[in-house]
Amino acid sequence: MVFVTVVGLSLLLCLAHWIYTWRNPKCNGKLPPGSMGFPIIGETVQYFIPCTNLDIPPFLRERMERYGSLFKTSIVGYKIVVSTDPEINHFIFQEEGKSFISWYVDSFTDIFGKDNSFFLQGFVHKYVRNLTLNFVGVQSLKERVLPQVEKLTCKHLQSWSSQGTVELKEAISTMIFNFSAEMLFSSNETESTTKLRKSYAAFLDGLICFPLYIPRTAYWKCLQGRKEAMGILKSMLEERRTAPKREKKDFLDVMVEETKKDGSFLTEKMVLDLLFMLPFAFFESTSSTMVLAVKFLVENPEALEDLTKEHEAILSNRKTNDSEITWEEYRSMTFTHMVINETTRLANIVPGIFRKAVKDVQIKGYTIPAGWMVVACPTTVHLNPVKYSDPLAFNPWRWQGEELHSGSKNYMAFGGGVRLCAGADFVKLQMAIFLHYLVTKYRWSVIKGHVLKKPGVVFPDGFHIQLFDKNTN
Repeated sequence: MVFVTVVGLSLLLCLAHWIYTWRNPKCNGKLPPGSMGFPIIGETVQYFIPCTNLDIPPFLRERMERYGSLFKTSIVGYKIVVSTDPEINHFIFQEEGKSFISWYVDSFTDIFGKDNSFFLQGFVHKYVRNLTLNFVGVQSLKERVLPQVEKLTCKHLQSWSSQGTVELKEAISTMIFNFSAEMLFSSNETESTTKLRKSYAAFLDGLICFPLYIPRTAYWKCLQGRKEAMGILKSMLEERRTAPKREKKDFLDVMVEETKKDGSFLTEKMVLDLLFMLPFAFFESTSSTMVLAVKFLVENPEALEDLTKEHEAILSNRKTNDSEITWEEYRSMTFTHMVINETTRLANIVPGIFRKAVKDVQIKGYTIPAGWMVVACPTTVHLNPVKYSDPLAFNPWRWQGEELHSGSKNYMAFGGGVRLCAGADFVKLQMAIFLHYLVTKYRWSVIKGHVLKKPGVVFPDGFHIQLFDKNTN
């Protein structure tokens, strides 16, 4: 009996010590205030509680009110410092490669691959980023991509208008994925790309989760999708390696050529991880943002009217009615880009931008210990009432006279620093062309659809609309 009692007390003491050390982590300085929650679980449950609107999630708001703009927590087993301060976020981005490096949770790494561009550092990241910009940078958009996006947009809008109702999120996702597949692999609506598209279906719920490899969990479904997708991409890569050189190169051709160069550091694994990530990056966030733009415009008739006037003016200034959109016309869409900026500000598709401290970092009287993750939160920056009056209101006119084509301390929809999203201009181009044809050729009504944040933006029941050609009754 005495032995059992001693063992029991010892276990209780060990448990108490474990909980104490978890909640009071060591630090060579002063940690930001906050709670670490329970061991391992931390505050994960609270973090993933869905939010029924686009406001700052309760998890962030409650801790900002209690602890301030910088606080510590633990999510999915990681020790994390959360920054809701524009100045601190800017400092973190400027210290890329020095005090901080890009980093994501294990589930994200397992799903997208450790050799993905998200995780590449230094000159390797810069090199791969430049390769990507050759296809989605401004010069490529101007010379090659614009007419291709325009053609595909017209095709899909016309198809949707002949249907009774359209689930807009899925429809736009498919449209963008098809174009991305054509640009990356010269493969549009083939059996391979159809299978590839299906493999991405369950990704969003599994990107930030406990990496429990148990059948039917979100993490398990993600890894199954990755396995299937990587098999398809590997077959594409092997086929292209033995194929004759093509006059019109796609991204896959460029990757094959790069791996064949003497001294190339690009491995097959790096190429496959990049090819795997790009389609998802292109279609998932862009489609959600475009759906929200449609939603906001329906709810704000004055904004829809001004947007329509801008695009009808473009049509009236053309010499012929059937002309294609020119680069000059695209760049002249000032109010359109104000709508895009306002939509991305409110959407906050990316709930957090992750970095890892590679050394102890002193900031505003606190220490971020080496090895801790840091999360910069766009939502709190974009909904800051000091910078944006009535921050939850859809008000494109607030961007009048502001820079519309870059990031800043107070606008980080596309990230910041050296890792500013390489596809930002590509996303804006797709949205502008979509809005041009939507408001000049069609009218629409929303059948049903609501938004949740958990913490990314999702449409649990889809977003259903009915689209009508303006020239028909």
